[in-house]
Amino acid sequence: MLPSHYRRCYGCGPDHGAGLRMRLTVGQQASIHAQLEVTDDHQGAPGLAHGGLLACALDEALGTVAWLLGTPAVTARLETEYLTPVPVGSVLHIHARCTGVTGRKISLVAEGRRNGPTGSPAVRATALFLAVDLEHFTTHGRVHDVAQAMADPDFDTIRRAFGINP
Repeated sequence: MLPSHYRRCYGCGPDHGAGLRMRLTVGQQASIHAQLEVTDDHQGAPGLAHGGLLACALDEALGTVAWLLGTPAVTARLETEYLTPVPVGSVLHIHARCTGVTGRKISLVAEGRRNGPTGSPAVRATALFLAVDLEHFTTHGRVHDVAQAMADPDFDTIRRAFGINP
């Protein structure tokens, strides 16, 4: 199981009050397995997960796969296909993997299934991520947030384990 790459991350951070708090586990050959418990706070239509929230969960899993490749990366394109509604109270099992790397471009796919990892597919995504340097975050984000993330022991654990060079 992977610790959060940033404790305030909306997708996986334990310190984000309204976050998804996804649990992510390393799979084989640059892949991730993740779980999202769909709660009342995740509703779009009554009793159903919000589609944008599902896209966010897939994006989080896809971004974590990019980390496994040893470089920070950001979403350049995310295409989501909704196959069936995801009800509140269910657990979405997500599998994300890398399908190729060309220069800075990282191609990825993900699928979320209801009722377990072998259950019926509910949502799919294809994505293009771009590898970036740490300067991307300090230039476009808040410098003190980047410094706080890098000082977190969990960040250092992930960085060393997967050879990430910020």
